[in-house]
Amino acid sequence: GFIGSHLVEQLVCRGDRVGVLDNFANSMADNLAPWRSDIELVEGDLRDLETVQRVCRGMNVVLHLGALGSVPRSINDPLMSNSANAIGTLNVLVSARDAGVQRVVYASSSSTYGPVETLPQHEGMALRPMSPYAVSKLCGELYAQVFSQVYGLSTMVLKYFNVFGPRQNPLGAYAAVIPIFIQTMMRGESPTVFGDGLQQRDFTYVQNVVEANLLAAAATAQGEVCNIACGQSFSLLDLIAELNVILGTDISPTFAPGRQGDLPRSQASIAKAGEMIGFQPSVDFREGLRRTVTWHRELAKGR
Repeated sequence: GFIGSHLVEQLVCRGDRVGVLDNFANSMADNLAPWRSDIELVEGDLRDLETVQRVCRGMNVVLHLGALGSVPRSINDPLMSNSANAIGTLNVLVSARDAGVQRVVYASSSSTYGPVETLPQHEGMALRPMSPYAVSKLCGELYAQVFSQVYGLSTMVLKYFNVFGPRQNPLGAYAAVIPIFIQTMMRGESPTVFGDGLQQRDFTYVQNVVEANLLAAAATAQGEVCNIACGQSFSLLDLIAELNVILGTDISPTFAPGRQGDLPRSQASIAKAGEMIGFQPSVDFREGLRRTVTWHRELAKGR
């Protein structure tokens, strides 16, 4: 997957033994190509308990990023989101517990907060998930905390905010907004904005998420939930303006009706992550966007 491949790159480079489980349902196998000979790759599904058990054996740390993303996808098929995200996570936790894994780091989502009246969003807020996807990710959070309390399995939950960067798939009905906008505007076309474009997101460059995972894997804190983001918010109109600057274009968006389940505002407090695992973002939104556009340009040259 997108974030997972960046984690694999970092882990291999520092000399760790790395196993990967992926069914490539919504990711690209080419993302792992440079490190294929350095990892133990199992192509399989999180919903198959025996496969997950096999992969967890002999591992010290499990970084669990496997999920079916996308709020619209979950609205269209809630059973699939639940089976992949909630049941899949339960399989990971059971397998890690039984294999004697030292630490499980679970990737959750800012969507679990739901609509909020005040920003920034902090970990002590009441959670009001507004989509089956958000419910399934919250279910994983709760399972991780319960496994820490009941079984003594050391867990950490990282709640990601709108991660973007190189290797994020721009294709398909459920692709994320940044790669879609970059690809569209590189073609000189107008990106489609659902709603008024004023909805705000705490866009988080993937390197920050990789660093957070490595910190969480080694931290002494356990059973905690931490936001992982940059602590700033930008609207979709801000995003298009920044892309126009980077691309040297002057493209206006096309507007379409808002989508069910989309939240109007999102911005994280990252104070707890700083206290618990020593996290501070190293790449801000604008620099991350420049790096991502560079990757897409190189990708276009290679076609």
